[in-house]
Amino acid sequence: MADLHPAPGAFRKRLYEIVFHADDPAGKAFDVVLIIAIVASVAVVMLESVAWIEERFFFPLRVAEWLFTVVFTVEYVLRLAIVKQKRAYALSFFGLVDFLSVIPTYLSLIVPGAQALLVVRILRVLRIFRVLKLAHYLNEAETLSRALVASRRKIAVFIFAVLTVVTVMGSLMYLVEGQENGFDSIPRSVYWAVVTLTTVGYGDISPSTGLGQTIALVIMVMGYGIIAVPTGIVTVELNRERQAAEMARRLNECPVCGLDEHDYDARFCKRCGECLLRVPDATLARRSEDARDTARTVAQAS
Repeated sequence: MADLHPAPGAFRKRLYEIVFHADDPAGKAFDVVLIIAIVASVAVVMLESVAWIEERFFFPLRVAEWLFTVVFTVEYVLRLAIVKQKRAYALSFFGLVDFLSVIPTYLSLIVPGAQALLVVRILRVLRIFRVLKLAHYLNEAETLSRALVASRRKIAVFIFAVLTVVTVMGSLMYLVEGQENGFDSIPRSVYWAVVTLTTVGYGDISPSTGLGQTIALVIMVMGYGIIAVPTGIVTVELNRERQAAEMARRLNECPVCGLDEHDYDARFCKRCGECLLRVPDATLARRSEDARDTARTVAQAS
């Protein structure tokens, strides 16, 4: 929703600043009240699912539900009215969530019980990131996302290996323990292997024979080692991202005053006016790759 702009008119522009931003007291107050209403509406939906509460307070809860629905409907229509790109907002993440947070109540007039879907309103609490000025955490989230994307093939191979292990071990336990000990099918035995490998251990199925307990011991020990594998994979990629970001920051640093908060295409320092020593994109890419190779070498050595 970063590309949205207010519709023409000073009044709509002011409403846009209040509704879509939290840079002034009015905008913060709007978002705080909205978040309180969201949490309260979700609480109402949850309370309705408790039989004795619904039986005793059916009418007040239903009135509160419709009151919140009307409020959120007005808010959704208001957001559509004050943005210039109405289609972009309606199809954005928050636009869809705003729409889905009101439609179930109206559907409940046709399909009984559809109001339970109103718990989707809790997703709107994500707007608290604007109120508390936590937007800088989004940069860290992007770094983690890039690391996960870079690790996707290694993680896919790891998951395939884990699935192979639990399938083999589960089948083996089915042969060793048999139906009399609860391992009445290979899928159920594979379920036990997954639970044991992940060190959860529900205890609903357990081996009784000595050989079966030995196999279970091996799986449990393997579980502790397997947990560390994806952590190491993602950690290596995070180190690479950190090295690349540090290299990019140094290439963007003013050689005189040391300021590194410049636009990518800036040619002069915005603090002292010194000419920035830029390098071609190919050089930047090569240096970033060198930094990643260094991080990879350090990770392998450790």
